[in-house]
Amino acid sequence: MPYPATRPRRLRVTATLRRMVSETTLAPDDFIYPLFVVHGVGVRRPIGSMPGICQLSVDEAVAEAGRALGLGIPAVLLFGVPATKDAVGSENFADDGIVQQATRALKAAHPELLVIVDLCMCEYTDHGHCGVIRDGRVDNDATLEILGRAAVTYARAGADLIAPSGMMDGMVAAIRAALDGAGFAETGIFSYAVKYASAFYGPFREAAEGAPRFGDRKTHQMDPANVREALRELALDVAEGADLVMVKPALPYLDVVRRVREACDLPLAAYNVSGEYAMIKAAAANGWIDERAAVLELLTGIKRAGADLIVTYHALDAARWLRA
Repeated sequence: MPYPATRPRRLRVTATLRRMVSETTLAPDDFIYPLFVVHGVGVRRPIGSMPGICQLSVDEAVAEAGRALGLGIPAVLLFGVPATKDAVGSENFADDGIVQQATRALKAAHPELLVIVDLCMCEYTDHGHCGVIRDGRVDNDATLEILGRAAVTYARAGADLIAPSGMMDGMVAAIRAALDGAGFAETGIFSYAVKYASAFYGPFREAAEGAPRFGDRKTHQMDPANVREALRELALDVAEGADLVMVKPALPYLDVVRRVREACDLPLAAYNVSGEYAMIKAAAANGWIDERAAVLELLTGIKRAGADLIVTYHALDAARWLRA
């Protein structure tokens, strides 16, 4: 009925009523907290472009994960900074690699914590690319064998989920075959199924020390202009055996999150990436926005678009605010 009989504002009169009729809910259970692990003891090295985020030694990562669990955050996503780098990223698939060490320590200290391990070569190689380089280009099929080897070492260390992020064709199938062949049929694959060649990854490359030494990653990461291609990438990863899927980045691609949600019934995550985090932090530091309000609004927007889970560097702060 028309005004004045119909007054939508009646449902906004009080905070309690607004909360009760809210269509989208946000909770610490929705968050996955990324951690950057490095060699050493007692290391907590601030990342300049990501205020509040640090590179952490294994002991500090265990403590940080404990803080996350205490706030109701159930999962971490591990990235490793190796002691040395080479052409094939050997520490990526070494049983004593930094992420393997961190995984064992985290599962020993916090058995209930879900440990997700990012699987890519860029942080571990001396050239900074996501695969084996042959004749100046990433060799897709040669890379798959290394990804499979690395996945087995992560599963052996106790990882709950393997998260391949390099956008290699056939990566999910190769990792699934390697895991199954090594007796890890119950270890899940959390695929970065839809990952764009984005300008918003800059701070991450400082944090993970994984910027490419030449060229770019546009031969494997997706063109920001494309969404039909995203659905094709999604369908391939689902067919190859992905258990969960991800869209990365989040904020410039909320339309893609929605399209993926409509096309797929697997659990869906969106990655609120480092550049998105850094923009909020910079604006808040200048007094231009209310950080708490802005963070909770943007995370709610990601959930509203269709994400079940959100990978975010805001996780600790957002969890505190939600529990306040």
